[in-house]
Amino acid sequence: MLQRIGAGMAMSCLAMVAAAVVEGRRLRAASDAGLIDRPDATVPMSVWWLLPQYVLVGLAKVLGTIGLEEFFYDQVPDELRSVGLAISLSVLGVGSYASGILVSAIDWATSGGGGESWLSDDLNRAHLDYFYWILAALAALEVFVFVYIAKRYVYKNKAEP
Repeated sequence: MLQRIGAGMAMSCLAMVAAAVVEGRRLRAASDAGLIDRPDATVPMSVWWLLPQYVLVGLAKVLGTIGLEEFFYDQVPDELRSVGLAISLSVLGVGSYASGILVSAIDWATSGGGGESWLSDDLNRAHLDYFYWILAALAALEVFVFVYIAKRYVYKNKAEP
């Protein structure tokens, strides 16, 4: 169970690396084509560049979410089994709020001094690639912390019927 969750977290980290690389390539393509000041123009780049990151995000979601639900259902005390799924969803909810706070903090920090934010509406002037690199670094840190804690976790023994 924990291996599945860890694999999902690792896939999420790899997805952010892929997204950062693709966004960096998209920015270079926009610059090379002279489209930096034309945010509505189409960048000459195939949509297939997005495939690896979406495949990795899908794998991360499947492995992480299913593993988390299975873990909470299996490892909570029998008396609380009915709330195992609720606990699992609560973890995802906390993550959603944390991501909103992170986006707001990075937008605020990078728009200081009157400059363009990394998360600007004009993607050709923004630096979404930097944001993805930060997410990849945070995800890598989370994987290391998870592995450290998971190695010390003792599974609840199931009684044989």
